[in-house]
Amino acid sequence: MRQLEDLGDLQGKSVLLRADVNVPLADGAITDDFRIRASMETLVWLLRQGADVVLCGHLGRPEGEDPALSLKPAEARLRELLAQEMPDCPTSRVAVLENLRFNPGETANDAGFVAELVESRDCYVNDAFGASHRAHASIVGPPQFLPSAAGRLLAKEAEVLLGLREKPRRPFAAVLGGAKVSDKLGVVSSLAERVDALLIGGAMAFTFLAAKGHDVGDSLFEPDFADECARLLQSDIRLLLPTDLVARGPEGQVQQTGVNLPQGWAGLDIGPGTAAEFADEISEAGCVFWNGPMGMFEDDRFAAGTRTIAEAVADTPAFTVIGGGDTAAAAASFGFATSSIGAADPAFNHVSTGGGASLELLEHGDLPGLAVLRD
Repeated sequence: MRQLEDLGDLQGKSVLLRADVNVPLADGAITDDFRIRASMETLVWLLRQGADVVLCGHLGRPEGEDPALSLKPAEARLRELLAQEMPDCPTSRVAVLENLRFNPGETANDAGFVAELVESRDCYVNDAFGASHRAHASIVGPPQFLPSAAGRLLAKEAEVLLGLREKPRRPFAAVLGGAKVSDKLGVVSSLAERVDALLIGGAMAFTFLAAKGHDVGDSLFEPDFADECARLLQSDIRLLLPTDLVARGPEGQVQQTGVNLPQGWAGLDIGPGTAAEFADEISEAGCVFWNGPMGMFEDDRFAAGTRTIAEAVADTPAFTVIGGGDTAAAAASFGFATSSIGAADPAFNHVSTGGGASLELLEHGDLPGLAVLRD
């Protein structure tokens, strides 16, 4: 991919910067500004090269214009951070466009909307890794018309994740959790060819357990994908599944159980035995990729498994990569520093800003937003 330095002299140039400002909000206030801070290095670099920057991004999945999903809170936070980094920078040198997805042309990759974005711009920089698995107008359109480059964040994400895919330190352990196995079967199959151990937790584990003949009670189970899970289980993959659970019963009772559950019971966390087994695997690994919580960690009754995994990943001397989204939120909820940006002692070597994008890059080895910067 072309890098920032490949853009040449930027003095007086207008640069369209696609950033990831898709931050969580509560009552209109940002609860985690990690993604905004992650793109500050690129923004500051462009400004110091003399460029004027038009920053664009999206927030959520609005249907038309939705004031609750305005980028105004993100813009305010970005300007606060910029004032700290470059206190003498005139505010007029940075313009922030409103939520790109207010215009249906963004997700439709509409040529007319692309033309609007690139009009009067001299260059384009993509620093929105978390959106680069989408062939949207602001991601794949501008490089067709403007000199373009990867921002620092995008380049780093690609370097780290492609490094895991192509030349990981051994042994390589991947820990996958989350709700739906259907969302991750592709990356499971891809990682199976590259990892030394796959550790499967979260609700996605129940389709694998059902494929092995276990009764999963009322746990989340996707029967349409059981055959594919069975195929993976019959392969040569070293795939570890839960051997015990923390489950909730029909009257709300919670107890540790085995992996066979009666009707009315649902597994909502891996059990302590499984957590200990997974932690041992992590401690012996050369590198670890973790994507997805091990259970309903937002409820303290079902948080112990995810907490144990977070502690193990934080403590191991292995090279560790956290796959963004709920995984980073879970680790942060247990008090772990999840960002090297502004964090005195980050717990992990790399925390991705894109959960879905990181999985797709590991699965396919490329993303639309990366490919277009090479073409």
